[in-house]
Amino acid sequence: MFNNNLFSEPFGETTDVEIWLSRAGLKFADLGNDVTSIAIRKQWREYQAAVQRCCATLHQPPERVQLSGVYQKLRIPSNEAMRYYKTSSKI
Repeated sequence: MFNNNLFSEPFGETTDVEIWLSRAGLKFADLGNDVTSIAIRKQWREYQAAVQRCCATLHQPPERVQLSGVYQKLRIPSNEAMRYYKTSSKI
């Protein structure tokens, strides 16, 4: 029998910051004014811009598209960006 609950998250993209943050196990309430939170907010803006461009190009809603290629790294709040900002703030 086919299982409709095969994926734990929607296949496509989102315009909801809470859903986007939950992909990395974060909540909006976790964000503050520290360098890491600022980096996450910047990535959210980049993600939203990429999703909007993709939706406009494909004439589809966010739930029906999925970022790939160079934009795929924006799908989940980046640990790489968080590590960079954590190490650079120690200098």
